[in-house]
Amino acid sequence: MVTVFRAVGPAAAEQAQEVRELLEEAGLTASVLTDSHPGVPRGSCEVRVPEDQLPHAEQLIAANAEKIALPLDTSHELDLVTIFSSDAHDAEMEAAAVGSLLEANGIPALVVSPGPIPSLPYEVRVPRVRLEEARQLILAARETGPEAAEEAAGMEPQAG
Repeated sequence: MVTVFRAVGPAAAEQAQEVRELLEEAGLTASVLTDSHPGVPRGSCEVRVPEDQLPHAEQLIAANAEKIALPLDTSHELDLVTIFSSDAHDAEMEAAAVGSLLEANGIPALVVSPGPIPSLPYEVRVPRVRLEEARQLILAARETGPEAAEEAAGMEPQAG
């Protein structure tokens, strides 16, 4: 089964149900999964179909986008907030590492580069709703240190 639709917010279950009904009316097999299912991000609902039905399901959803009630999310839960900021000499590498750590653990992260203005900091931003989870993850990674990361990756820890 592959995900063809994901909704977040108070109306997520209702939206996913509408999409499921649309797909089933067209003869497709569709299931609604909530965040209590493995692989479904917290606070969201998904609609999944068998992989061989994916192209048809995507076409149906695109063709009926106006019928699917997708209210504008005006909450601030998905606003991006800065979790890391540095203008140190190694800021680019550290921002990339923090962004990779968050992404690898299912937390969306945006690495913001200062571009051609080197006096501005590198930043990593996450959705406000995931801020505390991201903080805990970064704290845990800092506490375990690079040796634990190398060991988890099956590498020999570097003597330092």
